Order: sequence, then C-alpha cells, then structure tokens
Amino acid sequence: MTNIIEEFSEILRREEPLSRHTWLKIGGPAEYFFVPRTEQELLGVIRGCRSAGLAIHILGGGSNLLVHDEGIRGAVIQVMEPLLSSVTVQGTSIVAGGGALLSHVVSEAVRHGLAGLEHLVGIPGTIGGAVAGNSGGRLGDIGQVIRSVSVLTQSGDQAVRTGDELSFSYRRSDLQDLLVLSVTMELTADDSENLTRRTRKNWIMKRSTQPLADQSAGCIFRNPRGLSAGALIEQCGLKGQSAGKARISDRHANFIVTEEGATSRDIEQLIARIQRAVSEKFGVQLELEIRSWPPLQALP
Repeated sequence: MTNIIEEFSEILRREEPLSRHTWLKIGGPAEYFFVPRTEQELLGVIRGCRSAGLAIHILGGGSNLLVHDEGIRGAVIQVMEPLLSSVTVQGTSIVAGGGALLSHVVSEAVRHGLAGLEHLVGIPGTIGGAVAGNSGGRLGDIGQVIRSVSVLTQSGDQAVRTGDELSFSYRRSDLQDLLVLSVTMELTADDSENLTRRTRKNWIMKRSTQPLADQSAGCIFRNPRGLSAGALIEQCGLKGQSAGKARISDRHANFIVTEEGATSRDIEQLIARIQRAVSEKFGVQLELEIRSWPPLQALP
C-alpha cells in the first residue's frame, strides 16, 4: 500500500468528498482518489491498486451516479478530460478517447458535417460512460454508430472489441471491461448547417421538457418496454414530492433534483416510493438507469 501512495502522491487525494464530483452533489469520501494526468499514469495506478489489493472504481463525469453518504473504500480513479480526451476525425469516422466529453464529440461531429450523434445533444458525461451505458433518447442511441471499442480488461490487458464482441440494448452494453480507452464511430456525411439546425432543435426540445438547470443525474429509471417511466410516475401523482432536500421534478417525473444538503438517503427514499407506487398501480417494476455506489438493494 505504501508503494502506490508514495509513487502517485502527486495525483492522490485521501478521503476526497465525492459530492464534489457527482452531478447530484451527493457522496461521501473516497478512501483513495486518483486523478491520472496521462494514460501511462492511469495504467500505473491500476497496476498499483491491483498489487495493493484495492478495489477499483472508475469515475467519469459523475453525471449518472449516486454515491452513498458513507463513501467508498478502495480506489476511485477519475477518467475524464484532459485524460483520454483526444477527438480525431478521419473521413466519416471519429475516434474519441474514453475521457472525452460526449458534448464535445457531438460538437466536433456537427462541425465536420457528420451525422449520427446530433440527437445525443444535452446528454452529459464522457464517451466512455455513454458507450458503457448505451446513452441515447427517442431518436436513437450511441451504440448504433459504434464500430470498435478499445478497452482495458478486468485483468489489466488492453483489447479491442469489434463485431460480435459488441452488443447494445436499451441503456445497456455487454462491455464488462474495467474501462473504455477509446471509441471508433462511423457516421454519415451531411451538411454542417443542416446538422447545426437539427442539433439546436434537439437541444431546445430537451431544455423545454427536462430540468436541465437543476442538479440531477438525468433519468433515474429505464423506460419499460413500450412505456414511459416518466409518464407512469406522473400518473401516480408523484411529481413534486420530496424527501429531505431531494424532489421529484415538476418538469419531468423521471428526474430527481437536489438542493444543498441533500443526502443519498433522500434519493433512496424517493426511488423506493416511486418503485412501490408504480408497482402497485400498474404492476410494473421500474429498473434503475442511474448507477449507485454501492449498488442499491432491490425492493422486496
């Protein structure tokens, strides 16, 4: 343990509050919080953590994450810009580092007249997180344009996933690797001005229906097949209900927004209240889209 602390002391913070790094502004301390500056440092930290027997948690933008108030033991490694943030356009392909912000990649695609990502405007987080969770909306998801993914495997080796090794479904991928190093996307040539107009229209629509100005982690629940989680929650009369400093959004019922002083317990209470109400009224079991450290226990 001493070796990794000494070797990476410049990029290590002890007991770092994770509330500083999540969009909900919630989360207790990380026992060891590493912020690698280069890919070489990243790989070195991961090797060191494995040698020391530390559990490894990869943190991207923190936009789709609920961290418990008690915090996380082991190592939290932050992977986001400027680390792994390169974005390169090659004809109709874009190669983006796993730490690049999705918003930046969308902008680069539009600027170069490449269609296929403009409907992802307004979705926060990194490319790595977007691919792992197959981010998207009613107009499609990112998995539709993915051609290959360079990953760091659970055993610490680098590999490239292509073809049958890649499978995407609604807000899920089959990537079980430790982290995404880079992604290659195949897009379609289009007029940049038309793309800009479509992107702006998509952004305006999201801004009018989602509480983008509030602290939130995006959609809390996955949409059940053929249904809208937000509509089910709204029909249960739960819009605006609160627990502590957390509240079900008045604008979109599938969002939970927080104020200063909110706790993970506040969020968990609202999640349980929503799941019970929807189950009792519609017989539908809502599944979480948001990630949780540690994982939330399923309702009995």
